Amino acid sequence: MDSELRPLLVIDGDNLAHRAYHSYPKNESETNAIIGFFGMLGRIYNEEQPRGVYVAFDTLGVDTYRNQLWPPYQGGRVFDHSIVEQLGRLPSLCRAFAFGVGKEAGYEADDLMAAAALGEAEAGGKALLLTADRDSYQLVSESITVISPQRGTRELARIGPRQVVERMGVLPEQVPDFKALAGDASDKIPGVRGCGPKSAAAMLLKHGTLDRVVAEWTPDRAKQILMFREVARMRPEVPVELPSSPPDWAAGADALAAIGLTDLATRMRGM
Repeated sequence: MDSELRPLLVIDGDNLAHRAYHSYPKNESETNAIIGFFGMLGRIYNEEQPRGVYVAFDTLGVDTYRNQLWPPYQGGRVFDHSIVEQLGRLPSLCRAFAFGVGKEAGYEADDLMAAAALGEAEAGGKALLLTADRDSYQLVSESITVISPQRGTRELARIGPRQVVERMGVLPEQVPDFKALAGDASDKIPGVRGCGPKSAAAMLLKHGTLDRVVAEWTPDRAKQILMFREVARMRPEVPVELPSSPPDWAAGADALAAIGLTDLATRMRGM
């Protein structure tokens, strides 16, 4: 396939690392997340044949604009020391492979993924977003597709505009409005009391936008729900540098070998 026609593979680095950490056997060198991360990434690269890879990471321990808007946001999350340590090593390893890498204090991986995918689309290309996070559905378009793991199979689900409607009952651009109304327990966003996913989708189907839904609510109540939308909305204005070339598998393999992962390095060198 001509490289100009291939999509950019945009990866939620934290999401992939956590999946790897919980899927691959823990080892004494505390590298299971790294081993699984590159193992899964290599398999998906071979299947999708993208033009390049961009990986976005959270900056752990640093509040974002979302915490400033809503202090309880994602409160109470505690990660094992081992996964935190491995997450700290992954960005430099990804750079060794000549992947595009994004990590910016004050922003989440979501925002960097949004900037990368939209930048690729604006340049006339297409993007594949590898993540299990439904927040990414707000980016879906004819140029941007989410590919997501499914339980019980190695096959990835492919989520385009039609699949967003089938799964959530709203259009991609309505996803932040939907989340503001229905809430999201994993992010500690309460939403509207007594409003579940079906009710939220029905209100947006009737009114079109969250602004119209809350138009006749009390000012304080409307203000809070509109704030929840801002918490849910990705901010793609963060600068990103997209990869201009395919991965350098040999250089990345050298970096893995340097930390003792010789078997993994051999597999990556053969990509």
